[in-house]
Order: sequence, then structure tokens, then C-alpha cells
Amino acid sequence: MKSKKFYSHGKLLLSGEYLVLDGALSLAIPTKYGQSLIVEQTEKLILNWKSFDENKTVWFQNEFEIDPDNDLRQVHEDSISKRLIQILNATKGLNSEFLNEKYGFKIETRLEFPKNWGLGTSSTLINNIAQWTHVDAFKLLEKTFGGSGYDIACAQNNTPITYQIEDKKPLVKTVDFSPSFKDQLYFVHLNKKQNSRDGIKHYNKNKENAQYAIEAINKITLEMINSKTLQHFQSSMVQHETIISKITKQTPVKDLLFKDFDGAIKSLGAWGGDFIMVASKNNPSQYFKDRGYETVIPYSIMAL
Repeated sequence: MKSKKFYSHGKLLLSGEYLVLDGALSLAIPTKYGQSLIVEQTEKLILNWKSFDENKTVWFQNEFEIDPDNDLRQVHEDSISKRLIQILNATKGLNSEFLNEKYGFKIETRLEFPKNWGLGTSSTLINNIAQWTHVDAFKLLEKTFGGSGYDIACAQNNTPITYQIEDKKPLVKTVDFSPSFKDQLYFVHLNKKQNSRDGIKHYNKNKENAQYAIEAINKITLEMINSKTLQHFQSSMVQHETIISKITKQTPVKDLLFKDFDGAIKSLGAWGGDFIMVASKNNPSQYFKDRGYETVIPYSIMAL
């Protein structure tokens, strides 16, 4: 039978981490790396699921039986399967027709980036499932992983965006962010994945003076978008780090790991893992590789 293919872009949040949850204006970019979902209808009432990583190696597979009540039962029990059933049941809650048909599915997901990069293994999956089942991806995210939803907005867009929550609804605008100094921007992976849900818990526990910080971050986001020079952009990055450091009571990553680096460094997303953004006059690859950070990606390679 004919298969259908769905695709979603990965994401990076360049400004507004944490405070985006409370209405701050944030700058985010969809990445060239994403995830696809291929769905093929089958006659057997089974949902056969297979997930491939960036090396085309299977990292997860299982079969789910669709019982007479159209509920899913996992053949082999494991935590990933439980999470998948939760997502598919939440999908069914948003679209009562889903899984009501008298046939099953063979499903493949294909990642274009390593799972530990934090570019949105979950958000790209949620957006792909939403496309397949004709449900609202933001609502599906809310019922499953939670978070601000900026990652869903990136999954759905082909250009940089600003993202803001107003009256509990996402406000997404495409922006022209292609600075003249983009060849001096890099993304460096810190060799570990940070759980954003843990980061959000920490933020909610520690946040103080959120309103003042939101106003300051709104201004910085606009300054980053409109920066004409590398120096101005670097200054905005440093100001941003200082504000988030104070509000979350965490040490900025440059002070923690790279004090002697000649340039600006900013955490992206939940602090302590995944990617950092680096702005420097000279290519910083050797500096980071000498310190064990092998993944250094120029802006033009990462950003869509």
C-alpha cells in the first residue's frame, strides 16, 4: 500500500530560554537537521514501529496490538513504548477517528541528528504525528511533554522566528535574521544531553523578579535580531547570560568552563547541556576540540 511521509525541522532557542514560558519574546531557528515519519497502511490490526538514528541504525522497535476498543497494547514492555502509547492515546483524545479504522500501520521514523544533540527528537516526532493524524501539534505537545511550544513552531517553519506566549496561545512570527557576521557564529555541543523538563523545574523553583527579567529579555531579543556588528551581538549575548544567571541562580557556562575564551558564549535552552552558541572573530574549533568538545558546527551548516 502507498506510504505517506511527514517531516519536521529541529530547533535551537537563541534567546529567551526559561522566560519564554512566562511570555518573553524569544528568537529561535529551525535547523537543517530534522526527523521524518513514514506511515504505511497494513491489513493486520497491528502498529509496527521502527525508529532509525542518523546512522540508519535501528534504535527502537516494537509492535503494538490494536485491541477491539481501539486501544494499544505493547508486545514488549519498555519505557519508550510506554511513552509512545501515551503520545498515541493523547492523539486519539484529540482525534477520535484515529485508530478507528479496520487496519494497522507500519511506521518508520528517521532522525538526521544524534539523539543527544537536543535538537528536538521529541518535538519533531510530536509535529510529525500531528501532521499524520490531523491534530493540533501545540495541543498534542501540551498533553504529552509540555514546554513552551517554540520547538513545535520551529518544526513547522523554514526561517528564523520570534516566539511568544500571549494569553496562553503561541504567537509565531517569521523574522529576517541573517546577520552579516553569521560566519562568526558557531554551535558547540557540550557532550551531554540536558533534560529540559528538569531545567524547567529548576527555573520554576528559583525564579524571582520574572517580570523585570522578561522586559529586559524582550529588548535583548530585538537587539540580537537587529545587530549590525559582531561586537553588538556579543554584548547582547553577555547581557542575556547575566540576566538568566541571576534569575535561575546558575553560573554562566563561560565562567564555568571557558573563562579564558576570547569571544562570547551563550547557553541555549536548558542550561548545563546540549549546544552553546559561540560568537568570535576567529574560528574557535581548535580551542573547543583541545578541550574535548569535538562537535563544533558553523551557523550556516546548522541553521535552515
